[in-house]
Amino acid sequence: MSNNIQYFIGVDVQMSRGCAFYILGRNAEFINSGWATGGTINEICDNLQDAVRQYPSDDIAIGIDAPRIPLKSPRQYYRDNKTNSWRKRGAGDKGKGRHCEVVIKSLGLGNPQWTSLLSDAPEWMRLGFTIFERFAFIDNVFEVFPSASYRMLIEEKGYEVGLNFAHFQHGPKDMLDACMAAFTVYEFINGRGSQVGGGDGLGTIVLPRKIREAGTGVMTWPVNDLTK
Repeated sequence: MSNNIQYFIGVDVQMSRGCAFYILGRNAEFINSGWATGGTINEICDNLQDAVRQYPSDDIAIGIDAPRIPLKSPRQYYRDNKTNSWRKRGAGDKGKGRHCEVVIKSLGLGNPQWTSLLSDAPEWMRLGFTIFERFAFIDNVFEVFPSASYRMLIEEKGYEVGLNFAHFQHGPKDMLDACMAAFTVYEFINGRGSQVGGGDGLGTIVLPRKIREAGTGVMTWPVNDLTK
């Protein structure tokens, strides 16, 4: 491997059970897993930071399954599925979602829970925003989308990832998503993945494989002079 990352940490974000986290090593072997719980956003974040703090910040990469930041204003551009092109926001469009989520949806990789303005954001999204803020001092912190990762890897065979069931009972699907979040970052850091979105300045999503459908135009955020 050409990087110095020793630990790949995946975090599944939710309020009801807290955040599942899963840690893989340099060879995708299991290192640790657990739950950061608490009654408030700050308590969950404190416990998650405590779990991550034992690993040097220069040696880790983190994948978080939640939007990085809220919308600053309603989204002004939408994809026209019939023409496969961008159009201006219409009267019936709610204006939710970021460029990275539009890419995921347009390429058929998943159905995002569209990011909203902070004032409209559900509590789990607010938790995600806070986690990203708390880990802002770490260089390698990424947004991931496990559902898209599963779809990209559906036909692949032969990959071995360390799986430990010690903390699965509390929320099996959440812990599996945390594991996939860690593996997605592992693949991205090692040059096998891709990064999509970001044209609106609201963050990207990293994926475990290269995008093959880039010719659709969805990868490029539109300019301000759309006439449609």
